[in-house]
Amino acid sequence: MRGIFSQKTQIRKEIFTEIARLAYEGGGSQELEELPYKIIPGEIATYRDSIFLERAIVSERLRVAMGMSLRPMTEHAPISKGVDESMIEEKYYEPPLINIIKFACHACPEKRVYVTDGCQGCLEHPCKEVCPKDAITIVHGKSQIDPDKCIKCGKCMDACSYNAIIKQERPCAKACGMGAIRSDEYGRAEINQDKCVSCGMCLVNCPFSAIVDKGQIYQTIKAIQSDTPVYAILAPAIAGQFGPEMTEAKIRSGFKALGFTDVAEVAVGADLCTIEEAHDFMEEVPEKMPFMATSCCPAWAMMAKKSFPQLADNISMALTPMVLTARLIKKKHPDCKIAFVGPCAAKKLEASRRSVKSYVDFVLTFEEVAGMFNAKEIFFADLPEDKPLREASGDGRGFAASGGVAKAVVNYIKKLDPSRNVKVVSAEGLDNCKKMLMLAKAGKYNGYLLEGMACPGGCIAGAGTLRPINKAAQALAEAQKAADFAQAADTTYADWIPDLEKFDKSEKMTEK
Repeated sequence: MRGIFSQKTQIRKEIFTEIARLAYEGGGSQELEELPYKIIPGEIATYRDSIFLERAIVSERLRVAMGMSLRPMTEHAPISKGVDESMIEEKYYEPPLINIIKFACHACPEKRVYVTDGCQGCLEHPCKEVCPKDAITIVHGKSQIDPDKCIKCGKCMDACSYNAIIKQERPCAKACGMGAIRSDEYGRAEINQDKCVSCGMCLVNCPFSAIVDKGQIYQTIKAIQSDTPVYAILAPAIAGQFGPEMTEAKIRSGFKALGFTDVAEVAVGADLCTIEEAHDFMEEVPEKMPFMATSCCPAWAMMAKKSFPQLADNISMALTPMVLTARLIKKKHPDCKIAFVGPCAAKKLEASRRSVKSYVDFVLTFEEVAGMFNAKEIFFADLPEDKPLREASGDGRGFAASGGVAKAVVNYIKKLDPSRNVKVVSAEGLDNCKKMLMLAKAGKYNGYLLEGMACPGGCIAGAGTLRPINKAAQALAEAQKAADFAQAADTTYADWIPDLEKFDKSEKMTEK
């Protein structure tokens, strides 16, 4: 759970910190082999029944954090197998991006309704009376549910005065809006990669830390240590992520301390995306298409194209703020490398696309960057103040919260045509996004601008965030107020759009 510092959080923190330290200090395969014993010292297990199991899981997590794939459980291989291919400046993600360490999975039940010890053995037994499948029997005065008969309708739960009957679902599967989590032959969770859109909600909701996503911490640091300038472009959701001591005036110096050449805010690209989507909407809805959906969230856009291929043309053709910002910087600095720093696992997948990877070289989450700060022993309170990031609008920064993209687009449209009334509907969480598209498919949202966000709450609730969602939302609101101007219409970068968009449409059309 984001914002709760748990044992799971601690393990992830140590993994990212040690990989970053390995890179900064120039360690190799031998040092990688020793890390499980450094992270899990001693002889007594802390988290699980066996210290050997703990180290085995940590070993796989270290490999994945290096960008490598999980090792087959049926084959012997050292932790460092294939590491030489990863200890380079450039390495794109090999599918799958998100996967499950099978021996870390608890094999949680997929879905069940059962009677807890809270059953009082009452005289009435309303649970038995309301069950439509006669799945409940009374044994020694207590209710028991036959799982073979139970259809999990929940009527017994509603009828119990003591709340003694509960429904349990596998947390990762419950969080997956794509229905991509199933069970293998041993009851362990398994991801259907054909359905997965890499939103990362399964990752943050697995209480056993069995689900992992690949990283580029090592490769980013190797690039930083080269002669090539590396720029960090920071997603709007960064507001408040590193705590109150990392003020807006210290963000630039903080990332420079990590070795980055400089930083830029992706909200600048959000302003350009706002302008593009506003013009597309005004030109195409309803004359050329019944409605238009925003394109900024890659997991939402991929879900729409996988689940509703007939609606693919209704997704905006505008490039995402990440890509627009990267192109903007590479226009100014053609020989540089770009590292996107944000809240999102799906951005890693987006950056692997043919038309994007030449602009975005690395993708890091806030959680991974926190590991870099730890490895370098950078204390935010000690950082000097530097020029704050003030080139984007408040609306551009607002892209990080659910509803923010549509709000920015509407504000721009009203600037161009005050008389035009733009109807908007927003959805957060892929389940709700699917429902929204079902209604759009049925013609219920003709003329509308649709905004979808894969993560409930928006980007501030992404899989790679550090702060509780409510605190992140508050920090974002403050960052929006601190912007030098409110709306995308006032960006100084609008003239760059023709140069950045010379061949975007053809690229995106081929990648639907």
